[in-house]
Amino acid sequence: MIPSSFTYKRAGSAEEACDLAAEYGEDAKYLAGGHSLLPLMKLRLAAPEVIIDLGGLRDLSYITDQGSHVAIGALTRHHDVEHSGLLAREVPLLAHAAGQVGDPQIRHRGTIGGSVAHADPASDLPAVLLALDATLVARGTDGSREIPIGEFFQGLFETVLEPEELLTEIRVPKPAVAGWSFQKFTQRAIDWAIVGVAVQGNQVALVNMGATPLRAATVEAALADGAAPADAAAHAADGTSAASDIRASREYREHLARVLVSRALTEAASRA
Repeated sequence: MIPSSFTYKRAGSAEEACDLAAEYGEDAKYLAGGHSLLPLMKLRLAAPEVIIDLGGLRDLSYITDQGSHVAIGALTRHHDVEHSGLLAREVPLLAHAAGQVGDPQIRHRGTIGGSVAHADPASDLPAVLLALDATLVARGTDGSREIPIGEFFQGLFETVLEPEELLTEIRVPKPAVAGWSFQKFTQRAIDWAIVGVAVQGNQVALVNMGATPLRAATVEAALADGAAPADAAAHAADGTSAASDIRASREYREHLARVLVSRALTEAASRA
């Protein structure tokens, strides 16, 4: 299908992007890699009147060591996250998970910031960053602010970002515990996860088990009390609200969550 008509604006800087977004308000959408927004526009599920192209903002594509954390520019491609030697060394969970996103075309065009800001609960990297306790940096016309990722997602495709704000950086703490795992179940390798799990130490996050990425709080509490991985994983579906659709029923997703969490915890323990 063909998207509805729109006005195209190409931002030359983050400041200009924020100014354009402030000018056009909720009628505008940022365009990064385009692999989330453009399909929605083609299906007429999104019909922004103004597209603000961020593709020229090269200063928002970087991965740097900041001592206690790794800073990642929001326009860094999935491919670059996957192949970063710094992330492979310091945050291997994120590097590995980035290599599981979609297919090579998507990984070469899609951006980590676009994935997070789009806030699709079936997306891999938002849950991974939730398990890693990342902090997000957003810039608006009034300056920048830091947002703990646990406070960022508000609902299906909804975040705390204001209409004029632009996600500019993801700050990922260097994990204190080495064990990690990323598991997901798909119909085809390139598909969205029917269910996914990210584990860093005793921190567990779920993909596609609710309207937002979720921390598996009951699993984490069981682990803190000394439960074995299999016993803790039995609580993986607690507090979730998985959907039923053509790919899987809610009950099947809950079963998958328990199975994948058990596998992920076992694998993470072997890496600790």
